[in-house]
Parts: sequence; structure tokens; C-alpha cells
Amino acid sequence: MRARRPPGRHRRAEAQQVTYREVIAIREFRALWYGQGLSLLGDQLAQVALAVLVYNRTHSPLATAGVYALTYLPSIVGGPLLAGLADRFARRGVMLTCDLIRAVLVAAMAVPGLPFWALCSLVFLVVLLSAPFSAARAALLPEILEGDRYVIGSALQNMTNQAVQMLGFAAGGAAIATMGPYRALALDAATFLGSALILVSGVRRRPATHRDDGSKPSMWTMTRAGARLVFGSRKLRTLVLFAWLCGFYVLPEGIAAPYAAKLYTGTLPVPVITGLLMAAMPTGTVVGAFLFSRFVSPARRLRLMGWMAMLSCAPLVVTAMRPPLAVVLAAWVLSGIGGAYQLAANAAFVQTVPAERRAQAFGLVQSGLMAVQGLGILAGGFAAERLGPEPVVALAGITGVSCAAVLAMIWTESRGDKTAEVCAQPAA
Repeated sequence: MRARRPPGRHRRAEAQQVTYREVIAIREFRALWYGQGLSLLGDQLAQVALAVLVYNRTHSPLATAGVYALTYLPSIVGGPLLAGLADRFARRGVMLTCDLIRAVLVAAMAVPGLPFWALCSLVFLVVLLSAPFSAARAALLPEILEGDRYVIGSALQNMTNQAVQMLGFAAGGAAIATMGPYRALALDAATFLGSALILVSGVRRRPATHRDDGSKPSMWTMTRAGARLVFGSRKLRTLVLFAWLCGFYVLPEGIAAPYAAKLYTGTLPVPVITGLLMAAMPTGTVVGAFLFSRFVSPARRLRLMGWMAMLSCAPLVVTAMRPPLAVVLAAWVLSGIGGAYQLAANAAFVQTVPAERRAQAFGLVQSGLMAVQGLGILAGGFAAERLGPEPVVALAGITGVSCAAVLAMIWTESRGDKTAEVCAQPAA
């Protein structure tokens, strides 16, 4: 007589049966997926354009890193204060409004001869609006995808995002060499309009989420409540710190242009080398996210999270030996593979946060995420101007590995309950 499988084991088997095809078949997910990919492609092209434009004007690693940091720092303000809009208003409406306003702002950035201060101001405003947009999208996705479909959908989005970044960065240098940075910015503005059209046609209207008591607290009250929710739990705190660890392994992208100048040997133009460097980590993340989501069970993802986090930073240490371009690219790809641990951290986080407070919680985490990246890049540019890019990247790797090791030990102590919770999560 055949032995009966334990319920938990049966559920894990069902969870593993969720496929990419099954998730892609959901119309609303496809709309979010297509819109995000289109918008992100324009953003990556614009980031390369800004890096090349600023470095050509100033020839300063600090100025280049400073403008790149502006693509992160506004979220310090926007995340905590503006993300709550997606809990007060309809989330699709928040996304559409942000897309349309950003299209106008980026179109203004594409005007030739724009003063440097005005360019920086527009960059700040564009990134500021990304906070409520990202919070609304992150809060909407679990309503569209339930159970392990959310993990697979997140993995698919992550792989697509990284693939788009890889394509945008790698092709961006070559495209900008022919079309120029201003036309690249105009193309970015068009992608925001395309994203808005996809959302209108593919995502259905949903009313704003309401609290059980029917109250509508102020934005400041929601921000404080969200902070207590996120940082009041040891497990949530640890997951947030895992997410913020990316500040170390994203730092090299901020000084890619001056690093490319150091690696220039006369074979490839500096803009092309810049694009290749910026595309290396997204390339690794595509590979890592696919392997991590497709072949690793939910419980094992949580067990491997600490090791993967250390892998995301360790390869950067090799740059201390000033290796050639091929070795640097290989190390940065390996770092990107390690960054796939974010899938496990994100899935565990979303299962813990209540749906009606999800946007505010995601906004706070995203705010810190962007802030640590922006501050890290700014500090990296400051240090690279004095030490050179190679030792700065290596130092970021050493510091990141040390922090990841500490978080891994903390997570090992507390993962038992969370692992059990994820294993018991039924497939949708």
C-alpha cells in the first residue's frame, strides 16, 4: 500500500508546480510586466546618457557619481511620505498619474543647453515620483498573483528588469554614440507614455484600500505606523537589512564611467565600456533569478539567502588587483548572480505585511533601498576621485561581505518560523 505524503510535503510539491507560463497567462500581470519593462528600458538609456553627458562636461568622477546618485536620493523623502498615497487612493490611478507627470519632466530634460542645475532638479523630481509609483505597483502585484505565483511572478519581473537593464546599458553606450544623449532622453519620455497606455488598457480599476475602522489617517501618521510595522519585528528588520545590502554591490555602477576611462586601451570607446560595465551585474541577476526561482524550493531559498548575499559582494574584491576588462566583467556578473537572494527576502516580506498597509511598508523599504544606494554611490564617487575606482569597488565588496555575514548569522537564528510559514503557504 502506498504511503500517504504529509500535508506540508504535498503543499510544497504543489507550490513547485507553478510555472512561468501559468503566471504570464494572467492578463493584468502581463500589463504590469510590459509597462514596467518598457519604462525601464528608457530609464537605462537615460542613465547612460546622463553619465556620459555629465562626465563629458565636467571630467569629474564626483560630479558623475553625484548626478547618478540623484537617481536614488529623492526616495529618502518620497518613499516615507509619498508611498502612502497608494494606500489612500486607487493604485492604478496613482501609477497613471506618476507616469504622465514623469513623461513631461523627462521631455524637459531633453532640451539641449539646459543649465546643469535645472537638469539636476528635473532628475530629482522624476525620481521623487518613482516612489509612489513603485509602492503602488508592489502593493498591487500580490492582489493579482497569490501564493507561489507571486514568487514566480516577482522572479519573472526581476529577470525581465535585469535583462532590460543589461540591454539598455550595453546598447545604450553604442546608441548614444550615434543618436546623442538628448535624443536618448526624449526616447525615455516616450516610454512613460507607453507605460501609461498599457496600464489603462490592461489593468482593471480597483477601489482604494480601506482600513477596518474606516479612518483616513494623515500621511505623517501613516508613515510613523509603517515604520513601527516594518522595524518593530525582528524578522522584518532582518529582511529589510538584507534588501538594503544592495547599497554595496550597486556602488560600482555609479563610477562606471571613470572606471571605463581607466580600462580604456584604444580598442573600445569609453561609452561602450561604460555600458558593458553597467550591464554586467544585471546580466548576472537574470541568470541568478532564473536558477533561484526555477530550481530552488521556497524553503531552500530562505536557507541559501545569507550565502547568496555574501556572493553578491565577494567578487568585487578582485578589482583591488586592477584586472583587465574581461575579469572585471566576469566578477560583476558573478556579483549579480548573488543578488538573486532578493527574491527570497521580498517573498518573505510580502507574506508578513497586511494588504491594507502594504504600499506604505514597501515605500519605506524602497526609500531606504534607494537611499543607501544613492549615498553609497555618492561616497564611492568622492573616494574614487582621490583613490581611483579600483580600490573603492574592492572596499565596497569587503564591507558588503562583512555585513552580509552578520545578517546571515542573525537570519539563521530566526529563519525557523519563517521557513515553516513559507512551506505551509498553499499554491494559488
